[in-house]
Amino acid sequence: MPDTQFMCLALRLARHSYGTTSPNPMVGAVLVKGGKIIGRGWHRLAGEPHAEIEALRDAQKRGHNTRGATLYITLEPCSTHGRTPPCTDAIIAAGIKRVVIGATDPNPKHHGRAFKILQRAGIQVVHGILADECERLNEAFNHWIVYHTPFVTVKAAMTLDGKIATASGGSKWITGEKARAYGMKLRQGSDAILVGINTILADNPSLMARSQESGVGSQNKNLRLRRIVLDSMARTPLKAKVVSDKNAALTTILVSKIAPKKRVAELAKRVNVLVAPIRKVGRGAEIVPYQIDLHWLLKKLGAENVTSLLVEGGGEVNASFLLGGLAQRVAFFYAPKILGGRDSHKAVAGKGAKSLAEALQLREVEWKRLGPDLLLTARVD
Repeated sequence: MPDTQFMCLALRLARHSYGTTSPNPMVGAVLVKGGKIIGRGWHRLAGEPHAEIEALRDAQKRGHNTRGATLYITLEPCSTHGRTPPCTDAIIAAGIKRVVIGATDPNPKHHGRAFKILQRAGIQVVHGILADECERLNEAFNHWIVYHTPFVTVKAAMTLDGKIATASGGSKWITGEKARAYGMKLRQGSDAILVGINTILADNPSLMARSQESGVGSQNKNLRLRRIVLDSMARTPLKAKVVSDKNAALTTILVSKIAPKKRVAELAKRVNVLVAPIRKVGRGAEIVPYQIDLHWLLKKLGAENVTSLLVEGGGEVNASFLLGGLAQRVAFFYAPKILGGRDSHKAVAGKGAKSLAEALQLREVEWKRLGPDLLLTARVD
């Protein structure tokens, strides 16, 4: 089998840990000797052995000698001490003859360092095999490790004319079961989910991954999804699901310093409450009333090891991230329906672009059919 096929297998193994490794990346590894696979592994949880260590242990359990083998790994092996020892040491000690790497370490401090270490030990190093696929696998981690802010995906389910709810707020269900299941998968792969107070007041959502709702634990399910609410005036009802359910400890409500102190104190008894600065824009640092500073929020979340943020807001929240240049990807679900109505709620509101030349440009556009619905995913320039 050529290198690309073994790397494809390593990628499939890496995806087994979708939603479980943050703030570490997903990584898969395959050991090959004499053209046969002798070991497989993937990084399962942060703090546990890395993929290459798992593959080496798998080979040893099967009674294979790893000396002279080739290691296929989706990401450059770690070369420094962290929660675990450097994987480069283990690779050298195992007598690996050749290492084939997909993506290089995005961390500027470590980028390419393992290549030199392994080559100095007499190991042949090949890198860049299926690099694009390997980098896409960990696009959230790659962004976070470089910019120290979470990778932001704006998700919305809408009609063909871009409406997410009727004028009265009715929105269940715009899309079908397959689209909703895919949306739940996006939650399972995220560290945190964010909505605005209007979504809480209109829908009273639980904002949980399915495994949290059912109470069933699984290695492939995200049981640590943080819930974030933008609520500058502390209007979140004390009976709201995000405040009163068993996962209230995972909820953070962002309020402003002008929020009623009594309301803030009541919420703080049940969930995490953060007093956030108000965003300043325009000449003379004019303050926009009651609008949370999202730049501040993203920096804070990044410092707290939130690598990926899923925004499921209404039109105004979505616009704040998209038109404010704070989002990296969109996931828009389109149902074959037309709602119409000048007062129906838009997927993206805000002031909007003044001309087509200022319109937000999407790239790497992909379409996926989900039953009767369509999913558009794309990177935001």
